[in-house]
Amino acid sequence: MEWGWDNARALLGIALIFGIAWGLSENKKAFPWKLVLGAVAIQFAFALILFGIPIIREALFAANIVVDSLIAATAYGTQFVFGPTFGTQAGWEELTGQPGPIFAVHLLPLIIVVAALSAILWHWHVLRWVTKGFATIFRKAMGLGGATSLAVSANVFMGMTEAPVLVKPYLKGMTRSEIFILMVAGFSTVAGSVLVLYGVFLQDVLPNALGQLLAASLIAAPAAVALALVMVPETVDSKLRAHEPDFEYESTMDAFATGASDGLKILANIVTMLIAAFALLYLVNAGLGALPEVAGAKLSIERILGWIFAPIMYMVGVPMAEAAQSGSLIGIKTVLTEFVAFLQLAGEGGEGLSQRSSMITAHAICGFANFGSIGILIGGLSIIEPARRTTFLELAWRTLLAGTLATCVSGAVVGALPANLFFGS
Repeated sequence: MEWGWDNARALLGIALIFGIAWGLSENKKAFPWKLVLGAVAIQFAFALILFGIPIIREALFAANIVVDSLIAATAYGTQFVFGPTFGTQAGWEELTGQPGPIFAVHLLPLIIVVAALSAILWHWHVLRWVTKGFATIFRKAMGLGGATSLAVSANVFMGMTEAPVLVKPYLKGMTRSEIFILMVAGFSTVAGSVLVLYGVFLQDVLPNALGQLLAASLIAAPAAVALALVMVPETVDSKLRAHEPDFEYESTMDAFATGASDGLKILANIVTMLIAAFALLYLVNAGLGALPEVAGAKLSIERILGWIFAPIMYMVGVPMAEAAQSGSLIGIKTVLTEFVAFLQLAGEGGEGLSQRSSMITAHAICGFANFGSIGILIGGLSIIEPARRTTFLELAWRTLLAGTLATCVSGAVVGALPANLFFGS
């Protein structure tokens, strides 16, 4: 696909998003022009490096081989625990005559495996080196304090409640802006444990899906920092801010046990959330379906959210004919979590979307910014540092908005570039 108006409009969309953030700023006179321009430049640089340099692009897309290996490893574990009938897709289909897999048994345990593996890689300094490398980029390019830069980069690979643990000793002394950066970064990215699962969901929708989502989480991080500082400008000199701490497991076995346990908690939370979310979606749509038809079709939460979010998706590069459909997925992510949105994108919600629009939408929903996550984030941070709970609560709704805008900027960045950069000519 050649570069055209849809791509150019995405550039305007980036300006519009930062304009919205400026309109909600606590100090409109302190707009950080250099930081915003630098953040956008870093985002485009990330996209061009990750997808434009053949050897790096091939390495990024090789992540999908990792997905296949992790799925096979998880299947081996679930088959051992549940047996060949319930523990494998083939066994289930032979027993029931219905297509599998059983979602909670075959896919969700992948989260436990990835969480344990991530903890071990952190203890072995592999993931730590990667995280600190990106932290150095954020610190030098955007003037962040050491602790803040580490937490932002950790959010790319870890969860919104796990990453703050890295800077626990410094939370009490962080400035209001630094805490806001930390919170927005958490809402603008997704944990590696579920990122792999989302890559599985989108395997049939996007080529090299996991690589695309890894890039999405990374590209959104600079936008999170910039939007946070536009809405809550910094007033403290960088030399006076917190410096980089460290986080340790006591041993490989401690990392393995802690990671697996954390993965189980995430799995239980997801299962609970999915049951409640889909039940709520059914009830709301049943109520809306009883109302008179609008434009020749029954009302649904998906249609209504599509109308609300269609303008911003149009501005980040989605064609007008697909903007409402894409917008509905952004709305579902905001109301019912990104997990449900990715499921919808991989199923009926993504039918009819072009590959380019699916990519932009995947970037825009690749974050934890939703109503349910507000409680999770505030609860987790309050446990880590109870003394700053008031600050966490004051910034909660701003975090939801800024996190949503940051992932939309990520979508706009890929929308502004030629599609063949990501999919091949």
